[in-house]
Amino acid sequence: MFSLCNGENEEEKFNGESSIDWTHPALVVGSRAHLADEAIAKRSLLRTVLMLGFHAMVWVFTVRTVRDTQCGFKLFSRAAAAKLFSQQRIERWAFDVELIYLAERLNFSIAEVCVEWEEIDGSKLTPLVAGLQMGRDILLLWFRYTFGFWTISQN
Repeated sequence: MFSLCNGENEEEKFNGESSIDWTHPALVVGSRAHLADEAIAKRSLLRTVLMLGFHAMVWVFTVRTVRDTQCGFKLFSRAAAAKLFSQQRIERWAFDVELIYLAERLNFSIAEVCVEWEEIDGSKLTPLVAGLQMGRDILLLWFRYTFGFWTISQN
């Protein structure tokens, strides 16, 4: 399990999901998607545009089963962690998108669970710079897997 903060207060609560099938490698992703309307209302126009653009880019080029790939909460079964982290190549902002992308391609069961979250002022990120870097990483991830520069081991 990991939970990341980048100057934002992510108060995440995970009460366990009885519907998650832990007999196969699995990934549980924390999600703030249920707060999307509220987040849009509270964010600056730039952050909102970057958020919506990034979500669209992720959906078009990589991950289709998870609505919020950037929430810092991820929980892996032992088998899934071993399989996914051994194949991960991106070490920057979009590394978790790659992990979810790999999980989808390997047909792992993925559950998205709601978490509580609050954005606070003082983030060290520069939204435009971070957004451009993440967008670049998503395009590179798609390009490298699509054209066979990177492959996914099924074993």
